[in-house]
Amino acid sequence: MSFLFRVLARLPLRFMQAVGAVLGWLVWLLSPRYRRQMRDNLLAAGLPLSVEREAIASAGRMVAELPWLWMRPHHQGVLERMAWDGAEHFEAGMRAGRGVIITSPHLGCWEMGAQAIAERFGPQYGPLVAMFRPPRKSWLVPLVTHSRGRAWLDTAPTSMAGIRLLVRTLRAGGYTALLPDQVPPDGQGVWAPWMGRDAYTMTLLPRLVQQTGALVLLTWCERGANGRFTLHMSPIDPPLPTGPSVPLEASATAMNQAVEAMVRAHPGQYLWGYARHKRPRQDD
Repeated sequence: MSFLFRVLARLPLRFMQAVGAVLGWLVWLLSPRYRRQMRDNLLAAGLPLSVEREAIASAGRMVAELPWLWMRPHHQGVLERMAWDGAEHFEAGMRAGRGVIITSPHLGCWEMGAQAIAERFGPQYGPLVAMFRPPRKSWLVPLVTHSRGRAWLDTAPTSMAGIRLLVRTLRAGGYTALLPDQVPPDGQGVWAPWMGRDAYTMTLLPRLVQQTGALVLLTWCERGANGRFTLHMSPIDPPLPTGPSVPLEASATAMNQAVEAMVRAHPGQYLWGYARHKRPRQDD
């Protein structure tokens, strides 16, 4: 599989995106469960099924981009493909020494976004430190490890030691990235409204804000034409409510509302097939 990914990584990214759009439709046609899950999520969110067409192709493009994103040579950067919208918010937070939490949901190409942020800002502000859980499938390990081994990208384990590292990073004025709509392990979240239904929602982000005072930026990497992208950054407004007297459910609900508004503004590039409302796993 690693050899196949290396071969595919040599193909033009825009070609792979075109192949991915076809792949997305094939998966949708061949998987009744995937079709049902995507449609159920859209209907629960109250969105028209016309969104489904773009979302099907977008999900396929996301998968087809991975060989290029993960396996291209380490000296080959991504900045020439990236336009920026709101990067001044990140720079202001870093200059103020607050630390920055980049919160990027399953919207657009979040893998490209993380690599672009690290490549652009790493030389000045140090590495992007993100929590990383090794893949459960053994064949994925070398692929993901190659991707995570790029300059200015550091990882923290998904454990208390990793959380302490994130706290130290933010208190020192560094920056990290979190997927706010990822279902956390049991005991690390609360149930909060999301797209018309309750979803198990992480409490790590509001707890990091409470402990460090970090700036939270809503971020998403928009997939454009011809293998190009735009990285959007904006502060959560109003800021997340945090503090000893604020219930975690209130903070999680506010976070979900902010992320949901961003997704609703660009629904065609959201991963609607993701099982956002599933029961949390028992962490091991």
